[in-house]
Amino acid sequence: MKKTVLLFAALGSLVSLPAVAEVKVGVISTERVMRESDPAKKAMKKLEKEFEKRSQDMQKMGQQAQKLQEELEKNGMTMAESQRKVKERELGDLSREFQRKQREFNEDVNARRNEELQSVIERANKAIRAIAEKEGYTLILQEAVYANPAIDVTEKVVKALAEPATAAK
Repeated sequence: MKKTVLLFAALGSLVSLPAVAEVKVGVISTERVMRESDPAKKAMKKLEKEFEKRSQDMQKMGQQAQKLQEELEKNGMTMAESQRKVKERELGDLSREFQRKQREFNEDVNARRNEELQSVIERANKAIRAIAEKEGYTLILQEAVYANPAIDVTEKVVKALAEPATAAK
């Protein structure tokens, strides 16, 4: 009987405690920040410019292989056996070289993209922390399945990332 009275007393005291401090939650779409923010756009333009020449070289090599393939398809039956074998070997070598260079190109682009976007992510995280502290957020989540637009702080982060770029001009 004493245990039951103590249990009810304990439960009663919990009910009378004041409510826990108010929790303010926000949500951010990292994908939108990476697509819409000025630093992310500048990073992508920088990458495009950095890899433009290699991309053009890859396109030329691909066109060269395609022309060789078309030539073989068109004239392969009328060519001498030795000439056809030379062209086929040339096409095979060119195709392997193209695939190797394509793989290296993609690896280099991905590595540089990750480097550039990492700096954007770091800046975004600083902006998120500043917004959270300034506006009293208890928690800011990334990539929610659903979030009420009223708690979405993505636009504030995109604007905050634009401010230092504007001040530097």
